[in-house]
Parts: sequence; structure tokens; C-alpha cells
Amino acid sequence: MASDTTDPSTAGTGGTAPGADATTPDRTQGVPIVPGVPLLPGQGRIKDADADADTDADSDSDRSGGAATSDSAATSDSAATEGAAPRPSVMPATAGITEAAEPIGWTPSGSGSGRTSPTEADSNGGGLPGTAGSTAGAAAERTSRRDRELGPEPASALTAGRLLVGVDRPPVSGWRRWLYTATFGRVNVGDSDAVRVQRALEHRISARLGGRTRYVPVLSRKGGVGKTTVTTLLGMVLADVREDRIIAMDANPDRGTLSDRSPGRADHTARQLVRNRYTIDSFAQLAGYVTRDGSRLHVLASDTDPAVAQAFDDSDYRAVTDLLSRYYSIVLTDSGTGMVHSVMKGTLEKADSVVLVSGGSIDEARLASETLSWLEAHGRQDLVAKAIVVINLSSGNGTQVNISQIEQHFRSRVKTVVRIPYDRHLAEGSCVDLSRLNPATRRAVTELAALVVDQLSA
Repeated sequence: MASDTTDPSTAGTGGTAPGADATTPDRTQGVPIVPGVPLLPGQGRIKDADADADTDADSDSDRSGGAATSDSAATSDSAATEGAAPRPSVMPATAGITEAAEPIGWTPSGSGSGRTSPTEADSNGGGLPGTAGSTAGAAAERTSRRDRELGPEPASALTAGRLLVGVDRPPVSGWRRWLYTATFGRVNVGDSDAVRVQRALEHRISARLGGRTRYVPVLSRKGGVGKTTVTTLLGMVLADVREDRIIAMDANPDRGTLSDRSPGRADHTARQLVRNRYTIDSFAQLAGYVTRDGSRLHVLASDTDPAVAQAFDDSDYRAVTDLLSRYYSIVLTDSGTGMVHSVMKGTLEKADSVVLVSGGSIDEARLASETLSWLEAHGRQDLVAKAIVVINLSSGNGTQVNISQIEQHFRSRVKTVVRIPYDRHLAEGSCVDLSRLNPATRRAVTELAALVVDQLSA
């Protein structure tokens, strides 16, 4: 029977002092044991407790010899016989921790060491992935890295959209405008759908067209359908919305009336510009040959004498348009009646798109459809594909013709058809004033201008 006393020198080396299990504090008491999970924060993986205990026991046995082993076994038998509490199967939390264990904690990129001690991790805001401290640190690092890569912002970054506080535009008119005024701007319900559509059309009209001049002839095979009126309306809307220069040219070999429909007085004609074209080397000199009083649209009139107008041929048209291309972005051509006169060849060769005008009668619609057939027969399918048909009813339509059927016919041949309704101001046959047009007429003309710009920018 072994003695109840044990040599103090053997304590911790295999022998156990009386009451050691009761007096030694166990830091893992009450903590659930999960394989592979550290028992305390900042610890690495704990080795298997039983394997550690066996390894430590073997080592102690080797160092202390057989005597210590027999004493340890006797002490264990004595404890079991006397009913003492068995030795816990799990070593204290400090046991089994190797120096090579990987500590848990977030390591900032670029640091000198690949490890972070628990103390450092706690000071950095937690040290565990997903904590607020690690997230804030990562965001700060990304921000600093981005600043280093991009450098300082350029002056162009200070835009109005970034710096100014957005203010809603007040309504244009109607009860919405009245409500906005009555509440001193505190209640702003915005504009109506009609106003928003109008702004969308104007945005399309103001699109940029590039660096070269675009040519748009207005055609008709029958006189009296309103070809000159459509040319004037189209040119005025384009010039009113766009910021570049727009000019309408009267290329009628006969007596043209484009200058009669436009505000201002024409002191010079296209024929005079042809004769003096070599002396013009600036826009200031060219401005003396066009009229623009009362409108932003520039108009180049034709001769009032029919005998002189016949002399305006294809070469003259090309010379004038070459000169106009230096100073204007869009050139509208009010061509003569028919398709085989002397100016038509150069007109179609330079055309980027065409506007075909038809009236509301049967013969006018048939002639307009035959014009499309004529273009196709002469190899200008490209112009037919981009053609815009205008059914002009501005002078009135007292007949029983079904205009919807005319529109349906032309929609089978071209992509876009625009109907200009009756307008008392246009029926007068005098100078055109956009402010006097009916709202429906103004919307139709604005849509026509937007469609023309769409074709030119396509």
C-alpha cells in the first residue's frame, strides 16, 4: 500500500499532491467542449485532451523513472478506493497550446507580420471577421488605396449637378401654374403630359448632327398643296429650337413665294448670290443676301421675274449650296413643282432626307404616291426609306375624302406620316407667325421637325 504522502518534488511530474484537483482553478469549467473550437478567446486549436494527457504522462514517466510511476499508480488506486473525485479528462485551457498555433484575428494587408496577437486584434476593434472594427478598417483601407491610385479630382468633377441643389421647374401655364403662384411656390404639381411631350420633341430637335451640312428638299408634283408653307413652318421650328444656323432656299425655277411666307424683306436673290459668290469669304458678307427679320430662320429668295428665274439651273444650285454649306448646318430646299426640272438633279443628289407634301384630295394623294414610285424607279430607294410624307390640310378640307385611308396608304410605303390640320392663320396665305398657330398645328409641325432631325442623325 503506497503512502498517502507524496514527495513535493514529484508534484506536476506525474505525482499528484493531495487536493490538487480541488485547489487548481479550471478556466474551462462551464464552457461547452466542441472539437476544433478554442475554449478561450485568442487561443489556437486545442489538441485532443486524451492524447495530450497520454503524451504528458509518458514524458513524465520517462523523466521520473519507475518509482514515480508506481507512486502515481498507487495514488490513483488510493483515490479511487477512498471515493475521491476522478481526475478531469480535459486539461486546463493553458495545456495543449502550441506555439505554432495560428492566432485568430484580422491582419491588415501590408503589415510586417502575418499574425496578429489577441491583444492587437482587440485593440483594432474585435479581431474576428465580420466585426464592426474589421469592416471599418477595411473600408478605410480601400478608401485610402483608391485615393492613392486615382489621385486628386480634376476641376471637371465640380459639375452643377453635383454641387447645386435640384429645384423643380415651375409649371408653364394653366391651373398648375396658378396653384404654384398662389402657394408662393410651396406646391408644385409639375407640368401636364402635353408639356412634357413637347419638351421631349424639342430635345429630339436639338440633337447634334455632326460636322457637315445636311440637305432636306421639300418635294411635290402638284402645285397648291402647301409645299412652301410646309418649308416655312419646318424651317421656323428648327431655327427656333436649335442653336445652329438654319436656312431655307427657294429653288423654284419659276416664280417662288418662299420670301412671301417668311417675315422680313428680301433685298437680294439666289441668282445674285451666284454671280457674287467669289467675293464672299465670311458670314457677315453672306448675311446681306438673306432675310431673317422677325425669325431666326434665314431665307434665300428667288427672283420675282419668271424670265430670270429660268436661268437658275443645276450648276447654279450646286454653287449656292456649296457656299451655304460653309455657314449653315441644315439647308432646306423649296423645290419647284415636278421632278424633271433643271434643279431637281442636284437637289436629289445632295439630299440626306426628303419631305413629300400631299394635299387632302384624291389626285393630290395619287401624285404624291407616284413621286415615291418615281424615286424608286430612278434608284433612290434610300430616299424613299427615309422619306416623310406630310398631308397638309391647313387650307381646309371640305371634301368627303377619308384622310385616314390616305394616311394608311402612305404608311404602307414610308415609315412616318404627319397630318397638319386646318389652321385659320395658315389659310390666310400671308407671312407665317408661329405664335398665331393653333396648338394642334404647332404640335404637328414640332413632330415633323423632330422626325426630320431623327432621319438626319440616324
